[in-house]
Amino acid sequence: MCRRGSRDKIVTGQLFGANSATMNYNDIPVFARVVETGSLTKAAHALGVQKSSVSRSIIRLEAELGVRLLQRTTRQLGLTDAGQTFYERVRGALAGFDEASATVRELGSEPRGGIRITAPPGAAALGLADAIAAFTRQYPSISVDVEMSPRMVELVSEGFDLALRAGRLADSSLIAKKVGTTDLVLLASPAYLKRRGRPSLPSALTDHDCVLFRGRNGRASWVLCSDEGEEIVDVRGPISSDEMEFVLRAAVAGAGIGALASQLAHEPLMRQELEVVLPGYHLRGADLHVVLPSAAFVPARVTLLRDHLVRELTRITEAAATRCAGHRPLASRTTATARTGRRRRRDR
Repeated sequence: MCRRGSRDKIVTGQLFGANSATMNYNDIPVFARVVETGSLTKAAHALGVQKSSVSRSIIRLEAELGVRLLQRTTRQLGLTDAGQTFYERVRGALAGFDEASATVRELGSEPRGGIRITAPPGAAALGLADAIAAFTRQYPSISVDVEMSPRMVELVSEGFDLALRAGRLADSSLIAKKVGTTDLVLLASPAYLKRRGRPSLPSALTDHDCVLFRGRNGRASWVLCSDEGEEIVDVRGPISSDEMEFVLRAAVAGAGIGALASQLAHEPLMRQELEVVLPGYHLRGADLHVVLPSAAFVPARVTLLRDHLVRELTRITEAAATRCAGHRPLASRTTATARTGRRRRRDR
């Protein structure tokens, strides 16, 4: 939200002396959401109403107060001086009201209401769908709306209660709990291994086709970890994708050796569609975190889901690392780091 100068004269009596008997107080949180999201459209999406309804609320509130709160242009929405003053006065009251209302509603009653969560594509295969299904069975009065998105969603401005994030967390203001690491194991179809043979050493991967996750021009560098340390191998292959599920299906189809999250590998291994290649080696994946936008006030239903996801995703992640047929338990990241030896590069 861009603050703009205004010719409106801010007179305390004018701004806060509106007739309380006629004011529609439901318009005030609508105005606050517009300020926080920076647009009428985003505010409408967060509130679950039409944009025209948000616009009417703002017009009605401005008429009641007798001042312009927002400066509208075709490209930008900005706060006037009056709007800035009004928002600063009401936002604390609105936060307190929301907290008090949620606390009273949840006292002595079954948890209920909606929760919005965002997660990266492929998170369902990492156990998110199973965990949420179990949660809604336990709490049938709570609904969970999951949005899968490859972008880094702005939790507060877009109205999300929770997020599952993979990789490093750039925003230090987020409240995060780690649930595991998506370490990758090497897999190939029986047909491919029959046709091309099974590599016995990491260096032998240079003689194989590999299905690459986010490769560049058919090439990638894999850092293979074991109890003995790390080894870098430059691999290449005819197929690359930014979607782990695609890499899985291509490996099942016999396109080559893929590095796949252990959570994804269990079922194809059980169906004998894939076999583990180079047991005892794995690629370090991304850390998984369950993230809250703020610790100021968290509704009980959101806390319940957060704690459930932390518990279940941790369990699923740990179990998946040891369920791959023929694959010994992966060394912990701490142990692997402590035992890291010199890195040997095998160039094709």
